[in-house]
Amino acid sequence: MRRPVPPRPDPGADPAYADLKARIIARTGHHYYIDKDELLIERLRRRFRANALADCTAYAALLADRSRGEGEWSQLEAEITVGETFFFRYAEQFQALRETILPALIAARSLDRTLRIWSAGCSTGAEPYSLAILVREALGDALPDWRVAILGTDISVEALATARAAEYGRWALRTMPPEERLRYFTRLPPAPGIRREGGYALRPEFRALVRFERGNLLSLVEPKSPPGEGFDLVLCRNVLIYFEAETVAAVVRGLGRKLRPDGWLLLGHAEPNLTFSGFLDPVSLPGTVAYRRLGDAASPAPRPASPAVEPGPAPRVRAVEEPCTALETVVATLAQPRAPAADALPPAEVAPADAPDGDLAQIRTLADSGETGAAWRLLRGALTRDPTDPALRFYEGLLARTLGRDAEAERALRAALYLDRGFVMAHYHLGLLLIGLGRPGEAARALDNAIALSQALGPNTLLLEGDGAAAGEIAAGAAAARAGLGPYRSADTGSS
Repeated sequence: MRRPVPPRPDPGADPAYADLKARIIARTGHHYYIDKDELLIERLRRRFRANALADCTAYAALLADRSRGEGEWSQLEAEITVGETFFFRYAEQFQALRETILPALIAARSLDRTLRIWSAGCSTGAEPYSLAILVREALGDALPDWRVAILGTDISVEALATARAAEYGRWALRTMPPEERLRYFTRLPPAPGIRREGGYALRPEFRALVRFERGNLLSLVEPKSPPGEGFDLVLCRNVLIYFEAETVAAVVRGLGRKLRPDGWLLLGHAEPNLTFSGFLDPVSLPGTVAYRRLGDAASPAPRPASPAVEPGPAPRVRAVEEPCTALETVVATLAQPRAPAADALPPAEVAPADAPDGDLAQIRTLADSGETGAAWRLLRGALTRDPTDPALRFYEGLLARTLGRDAEAERALRAALYLDRGFVMAHYHLGLLLIGLGRPGEAARALDNAIALSQALGPNTLLLEGDGAAAGEIAAGAAAARAGLGPYRSADTGSS
């Protein structure tokens, strides 16, 4: 029986909220929250509870307190920086690193045999550890002859503690095929929190290449920021969305100053920003854009990247094959969302009785910050109100898989595809799930659908619920997973 749900406090109704919001944005530079009151309110509520405070006026007084204010500002800044992270995020940027950028850097540093890499805004460490995997594989047997230093920085002390532990739940590895998980990680037994259904520990040979420090990117904007030692490669892909345009330009200029000669800079997955051209050279690579110091872009010339998907005749857009084996089961799933067993979820902190309109954004945010149980509870309420939303069904599949409920995950992903047969990410994740379940024929069919649909779009088309991924990089990821399955022909595999 569900516990009575207490009413949710609403700081947005607090007359002091507007002033507090303006003060937070002015102090942190997080203009991202100008039109995201619901998300900011949710973050503030956590700090209210942590400090046993009732409203915005009391919290503003705490921030102004001479002895406690600065410490609370640090906690708040960490809280409002969404810690979204997973391994090998943005496949085409990692393809560019593997095929072009790292080979160019290894050639350029062949005499001193040093590589210095900075992952700025690294959150819980998935990005710098992904780089460590890539570097180790690129150098191979020559690694002992090189001095490799990968630095991850973030403003959040809690995120850095998670990064140093190098232990992750399934959510952070959700796009990684099962064989890669076993190659780079060891399995962990279930434990409270993100490891409720078991987890993964990064292998020591990759952890050894990375160290972590607390850092604030806004220090790059300060006119007298110390230059420090330069880096061969800088990644800053998850933080700039929070800042207004003027601050973004100043931060990127500061990142450019950190580059060594022949160094490379990768930003978020987006088109070139013309405001950067006064101090950086954009370099177009397949599916992404990198930046270099002015005058460095022509030398050394990067090795041409191998195509993400093997070239051949122009992609033929075939009919997407029906993803459902038992239509009645899917229709039943849509008609009546099943509540999970009580022992399947962590205990609720506060279970909202009536989730607000921004459900999908909140579900993503909670899941990305490791609060899978809270995300699941909010999702179940949203599905009760709108059981035919394909995006909600998609997240039901991802979260169920993270919680180890594979049968529910499969049903939910198939339901999403019943509602939207062109949902590329649902085909892709269904394929990965079926690989893990040991059903390669059905997995091949789902991945073939993902490839065909992606190739029918422009390679730079951003995909629905793709975490910023473009069609080209999902086609590449699906093709790589499909290649590991062998010569299955989707037409001969039976229903999937």
